[in-house]
Amino acid sequence: MKYDFTQFIDRMGKDAVAVEFPPNGNLTKPEWKDKQIPMWVADQNFPTFPPIKEKMIERAGIDTFGYYTTRPEYFEGLIDWHTKRNGYTDLEAKHISYDNSVLGGVVSALNVLCSAGDNVLLQCPTYIGFTGAIENNGYNIVLNNMYKDENKMWRIDYEDMEKLIVEKKIHATVFCNPHNPTGRAWSKEELEKCFEIFERHNVWVVSDEIWSDIMLDGRKHNPTALTNEWAKMHTVSLYATSKTFNIAGLVGSYRFIFNEWLKDRVDKEASLSHYNEMNMLWMYAAIGAYTGEGRFDYVDQLCEVLSENARVAYDFVMNKFEGVDTSRPEGTFMLFLDCTEWCEKHGVTIQRLQEMGAEVGVMWQDGRPFHGANAIRMNLALPTWRVQEAFERLDKYVFNA
Repeated sequence: MKYDFTQFIDRMGKDAVAVEFPPNGNLTKPEWKDKQIPMWVADQNFPTFPPIKEKMIERAGIDTFGYYTTRPEYFEGLIDWHTKRNGYTDLEAKHISYDNSVLGGVVSALNVLCSAGDNVLLQCPTYIGFTGAIENNGYNIVLNNMYKDENKMWRIDYEDMEKLIVEKKIHATVFCNPHNPTGRAWSKEELEKCFEIFERHNVWVVSDEIWSDIMLDGRKHNPTALTNEWAKMHTVSLYATSKTFNIAGLVGSYRFIFNEWLKDRVDKEASLSHYNEMNMLWMYAAIGAYTGEGRFDYVDQLCEVLSENARVAYDFVMNKFEGVDTSRPEGTFMLFLDCTEWCEKHGVTIQRLQEMGAEVGVMWQDGRPFHGANAIRMNLALPTWRVQEAFERLDKYVFNA
């Protein structure tokens, strides 16, 4: 079955933060006001996989919504999906737990693995959500700065990573696989190098793999926990339906832990608020996502569209936006722009550059909270023709005005 990723969806008045509360939205000039292109917060501008809605409507047709238990189809769907897509071979229901969000899962895991005031290692640039969740819960972030090689590929600085682990007495890291905001999809060899260091210094790993299904140009995801046996016993793997199937508003995620002692401790920590409970309709949405007919075709087609969008965006930046640098994403649907050279050449601050884009209706996101000094993050999960339109506006009215 072919799915339509070309249609424009008018999300105004439909509870969409992306279109109703964009950054600098009040600066858009009148002629562009009704033509704003949402390219900031990381949700999709596509309709979701149809069986998700069908399953929710089917359950909503039942007249009672009392206390319930998790259905076997939920676990069966998750296991089937990750066995076929990600190479898990011995995943069982006993390894799976629920979290209200991936960030909630990060905090629950760190509360088991760390003491108040401990240092936690992250790669930089860094997802903004990590910053708030980790610091708000009393931990210190230590940044392992990545770098771009001669092919504009983001790389981990392993020497700096190990130096920081030793000097800062670090025993937990929050790892992002694929990486947000740079779009790197880590290879098995890169993960093995990381775990050589982690094992040598007894560093536990909390791995955010919410983007694992959004792999571009035919790539396959390498789950962090499957790097080797030590990784399997020392990793908390966090997943969700939200990025893949565009259902972030339903709220919900899940985690895999193969280490029985660690799973018991994280489950206990996650239970302490008494609010970390699965919503019934999210469960049915997840069942629809992971068991619905055509689910693999849907995601494959989605990734084909996103791959083309990444190509369009990267080619525009590298060929037409002199002084702007970026790396073509391998996973996720985010693009991270480094505008340092352009800003210096034109005497424009990064704040003013963001405003210039907003004035012509390109609603992009400040990259500074992601630890990019002159950076902008862009969401490419729109119909390709809208991505093309956005970059044409940036070309004509902003970077080459």
